Amino acid sequence: MLRTSSTIPFNAKSRVSGAARSLALVSAAPNSYSMPELSVLDKLETELAGVRRALAAARLEILSIQSAEKSARFLALHDGLTSLPNLRFFRLRLEQALAREPRSRQSLAVLYFDLDGFKQLNDAHGHHVGDELLRIVGSRLAHAVRAEDMVSRLGGDEFVCLRTGEPGRNQLAALACKLFDAVRAPMRIGRHDLSVRPSIGIAIAPDDGLDADELMQHADAAMYRAKRQRSGHEFYSPQNAG
Repeated sequence: MLRTSSTIPFNAKSRVSGAARSLALVSAAPNSYSMPELSVLDKLETELAGVRRALAAARLEILSIQSAEKSARFLALHDGLTSLPNLRFFRLRLEQALAREPRSRQSLAVLYFDLDGFKQLNDAHGHHVGDELLRIVGSRLAHAVRAEDMVSRLGGDEFVCLRTGEPGRNQLAALACKLFDAVRAPMRIGRHDLSVRPSIGIAIAPDDGLDADELMQHADAAMYRAKRQRSGHEFYSPQNAG
């Protein structure tokens, strides 16, 4: 009786063995990278995250420094009570205006303010009331002039305004009256109804001075004349100085 052979032909055996070996290699291989490669990538990602954190911290530090520098510049040029430009800032602006072409020197005037009876008011109601009154006066003056003009607090109850744009005496007189009325208007501070009267002196370049010191001194002298005369405002005149 003949038996059927179950022997697989040689070529078929080779194909089956090759497929088995390929399957074994695929099963043994990692999904994408070997373990050493994964360790390197993890390390790079960790270092990159650290660099990003360091850059973010540096950016915040730079912004903080810039903010502090901006704040320092503001404080150096502005009055701490009213936030108006201070004397230093005013002198810088006035000197810049006077340094222009000689013809344009005639296009500016200095108005010097003093508040009559402020010391008595401050003593009677306390410094907190006096400080608030100065803030209100400063705000009223700043809002009563044009954007291109400058109002500064010199200290105490003294303020000064730089007017540009070829101001004539009539225009300056009208401005002085406007500023007088703005300051004189009643104000409510706490439970106090108060009013303060300013005296204003005016000096015009170049007739009343060619440098900042001279103009401010002459405007100050005119202000004291206005205070003595109780006239509200006065223009500087050599005959009336002193």
